[in-house]
Amino acid sequence: MTEETKKIKETTMANTKLNTVPLNWKEVYYTNCPLVSASNVDQELGWTREEYKKIGVKYAFLRSVRENDWYPHYIHNLDNLIRFGGLFPPVHVQADIRRTRLLGVTHAPHEGGCMMVRARDDIYRMTDLKGKKIGLSKSLNAIKNDWWRIQEEQGIELMLRMNGMTRKDVEIMEFPYADDWYNNPEMLDPMDNASELWLKRDHKRDLAFRPLETALEKGIVDAIYTQSKPFQHLQEATGKFKAIEDLSRYPDWTLQVANIPAVITCTDVMAEKHPELAVTFMKGMIKVGRWANEHKHAAAAILDKQTFYLDVDDTYRGIKDIDMVPNLSPQNMVSVEIGKDFMLNHGYIKNDFDVKKWAAPEFLEAAARELIEERWQKITGDKLPAPATRIG
Repeated sequence: MTEETKKIKETTMANTKLNTVPLNWKEVYYTNCPLVSASNVDQELGWTREEYKKIGVKYAFLRSVRENDWYPHYIHNLDNLIRFGGLFPPVHVQADIRRTRLLGVTHAPHEGGCMMVRARDDIYRMTDLKGKKIGLSKSLNAIKNDWWRIQEEQGIELMLRMNGMTRKDVEIMEFPYADDWYNNPEMLDPMDNASELWLKRDHKRDLAFRPLETALEKGIVDAIYTQSKPFQHLQEATGKFKAIEDLSRYPDWTLQVANIPAVITCTDVMAEKHPELAVTFMKGMIKVGRWANEHKHAAAAILDKQTFYLDVDDTYRGIKDIDMVPNLSPQNMVSVEIGKDFMLNHGYIKNDFDVKKWAAPEFLEAAARELIEERWQKITGDKLPAPATRIG
């Protein structure tokens, strides 16, 4: 640890007070990541909130009340919370913190990651990086999962391997940072949905979300990992950077795990004591996902407000082949397992678990069945003079 690093305060359970609202099962909170998901579309449509109103339950964004800090998004320390977001934090929760249920998955199958270098450097292939420096961030927040670093390390290792190289061929240079804003009073002003976070900042050009970019621009490192398409296009548009490798271009779908697939999780307490709350959430996700699949341009306009694609058209190109209806397909479950295994093998989680046993398809199945029954009742009811009596 350098002298500069020693000056950065570490965040631990011992020096941090966590805050959540008192548990009330007539309330359900949601939280999501700024990526492609039905939840990010729904927070503008409000269809899931309507489903909860039908059963007399308040549905609100995690940060819509001041009493909740940001930590439940990462460590799920709120029983009546449902999370839809990046893969690595919920894997960490399930492995080392508490039991949850995996309700559904949405995968972006062509966003494995890129290797970015300065645009005018005489570097055109991965082999040109031999002996050069690649940046790797390191969060000093011990409470939450270091998901940025995990995807960077995973992507770097994969790109080296795809080019016949190993970590021994390059110098990995660490960049520790405080990562301590999660219960900062300045960040705790209530907001009705996650989109409001970006009203006060230009998130597509905010380098807080691209911590290694400055180091690359200044020549401190020669290359950094970035996400294929979303961050890649923003960085290339500056004219300062270029991608020399892109995992999304390979036919091998197992390379496309970069804090994705996005997964939906709820606590075991909710699943066991109030399963109707999980089913209701999945009903909303199915309805919104179907709408988004049918209206990809409209969905892109909504997602552009939150995600890191270059603009609306770039967002559309990014989502046009993505199934927005969450599922638990065998292929997606293997993708989840790939991410979990990398975390275990590299020490990001302490305990292993069975991904298949984590999955809880009964909630998705119940939600789909209820939607079919509701649709059937409406269609047939509209064409009958009066409710039919049962035959037999």
